[in-house]
Amino acid sequence: MKFPFNRFIVILIPLLSFCSSADSEELLSSFRSSGWFSKDSVDQFYQDIRIPPIPAEASFAGERVPLEYLDVKESLKREITSLSFFHGTMVYIMQLDNRYGNTIKRVLKEEGVPEDIYYICIAESGLQPVVSPARAAGYWQFLAGTAREYGLVVDSEVDERYNIEKSTRAAAAYFKKAYEEFGSWTMAAASYNTGFKNVRYRMDIQSQTNYYDTQFLQETGRYVFRAIAFKTILNNRERYGFNLSEEDLYPELEYYLVEVKGAIKNWSHFAAKHNTNFKLIKMYNQWIRANQLDNIQRRSYMVKVPKKGFRENN
Repeated sequence: MKFPFNRFIVILIPLLSFCSSADSEELLSSFRSSGWFSKDSVDQFYQDIRIPPIPAEASFAGERVPLEYLDVKESLKREITSLSFFHGTMVYIMQLDNRYGNTIKRVLKEEGVPEDIYYICIAESGLQPVVSPARAAGYWQFLAGTAREYGLVVDSEVDERYNIEKSTRAAAAYFKKAYEEFGSWTMAAASYNTGFKNVRYRMDIQSQTNYYDTQFLQETGRYVFRAIAFKTILNNRERYGFNLSEEDLYPELEYYLVEVKGAIKNWSHFAAKHNTNFKLIKMYNQWIRANQLDNIQRRSYMVKVPKKGFRENN
């Protein structure tokens, strides 16, 4: 049976913190005699932690990052360091990046938005269909009202905030509107985090037009730097110690489209008709939010159905 190391940490740290040196030595002796650890593993424990490299130059959405400024360089260093040591999460994001990245970048390009805006999506959701404490949802973390404002369906049966293509087009519409307002993609990105009014207020009261010269609250002040850090690491995986092979990455989903215009009494029956199951239909179509589709408005939905053999051969 493996020892529950996480429980040991919870107990050990408080004990060591409040013991005298004599007590600590006695405690370490008891650990050695217990058989949990060898003498060498206790006495020779060390860490060799180093700050990851910071690029000499960087840009976001075609706008240069002024790394010659102390505050800018330190802000980017903080985010790159944080993400570099966030191993499990970063590996998962890299796997999902291989699956969804091309699709999102393609839609952004079709909509006339810089490809780097993709890294805002990663900063928002980690490319996962998540819900925030504020009830923002999906890959681009839209609030329900904002999603509807940008043309997405949000109800008990369908939530297009979880549709990668449609939510990306909605996000692109937002960014184009914000760029027209602020004249800068970095300021447009800041507004995606904190809102149009807040960005406009800070630009006016501080007489600034440049994100890197504008004071924001900490969350927004870190926001664009985190996106730049994702861009930096994902495009230089090996340099940051993430030595993933192609086999480690998730393949892009293969599917064919079925148009649905009416009601679906049971999505599981729909899946069976197409030689699959509801689990996979949901995996391919996260926007499905119920077991059935009444579709009272008789909207048209394109449902992704897994290609035969894809599940078995990957």
